[in-house]
Amino acid sequence: MPTTPHPTAFARAQAQGEEALRAAVLDLAAGLLADEGPAALSMRRLAAAAGCSTTVLYRLFGAKEGIAAALYREGFARLHRCLAEVPRGDDPAAYLAAVGRAYRANALAEPNFYSVMHGEGIPGFVPDEESRAAAAASLDVLREAARGCVEAGVLRPDADVDEITDTLWAAAHGVISLERGGHFPEGRGEQRFRTLTRAAVNAFLP
Repeated sequence: MPTTPHPTAFARAQAQGEEALRAAVLDLAAGLLADEGPAALSMRRLAAAAGCSTTVLYRLFGAKEGIAAALYREGFARLHRCLAEVPRGDDPAAYLAAVGRAYRANALAEPNFYSVMHGEGIPGFVPDEESRAAAAASLDVLREAARGCVEAGVLRPDADVDEITDTLWAAAHGVISLERGGHFPEGRGEQRFRTLTRAAVNAFLP
């Protein structure tokens, strides 16, 4: 099934303002990237798919490199919004687990962006320092969930919160990458995710 949004979605976004227009273009670009590969990220190809002039794209993104950077940052922005929607509740351990599940759900719901976020989608693209900072900030929800577990005594009081965050992120990304690559039996991805992330958390138990 093609993943590229229908051009009418772009037309509707034009009437809703620049932010909606920008988001629609990025959805379109991410879909083209998945369907046709990196060559599809030319201004002409994207303009043709959107039914607009290249002038619109240059105004929004500056250049082709700007689209790549915008895809990267948009992916992490969507991740942050997804994690921020997780109800905190009163149980720090349950909240940390829920944030982890939300991370996986976002990765599976936004596969086109996920590939760009982790260096697979656009060969040769290297995010600048500002983009990397935005990416790191998107994990603040996970970092604060880990901090809550440390402060509540669920995890070791001497555990480094950044190390916990990085370890859980690495574990989640690794198992999700294998799941997306079709390396697990059908329907076993969630179970593998829970097993590995639980093992990662266990490394920081008192």
